[in-house]
Amino acid sequence: MIVPVGGLGAGLSLEHLTGAQSAEATGSSLSAGQATEATAGTGGQSGGFGGELTEAISSLEGTQQSSDAASQALATGAVKDPESAVVTVEDAQLAMELASQIRTKAAEAAQSIFATQV
Repeated sequence: MIVPVGGLGAGLSLEHLTGAQSAEATGSSLSAGQATEATAGTGGQSGGFGGELTEAISSLEGTQQSSDAASQALATGAVKDPESAVVTVEDAQLAMELASQIRTKAAEAAQSIFATQV
């Protein structure tokens, strides 16, 4: 769900946890068309850094909502395959950790730029 954020991900991609891949891996309720629309994000907009960041945050939110639904279904016993629910929750946890690390690196980079003397 998370896309590279202006090169700060150093090759890490949030797309590994989003859309069709997430739906296939976790048995999510998204159809293939919905997953494609979710990963398409901004559609015809030029995007840029702001667009990519917005898309990544939206994707992260979707992953978290999917995790909430899976954990709730697991707690109520509505899940036929508990492993898929656990995988969904773990994917959401990894996505959140990645987003947190990217945020930290971006903050460190901004502080470094501000501290640079001209």
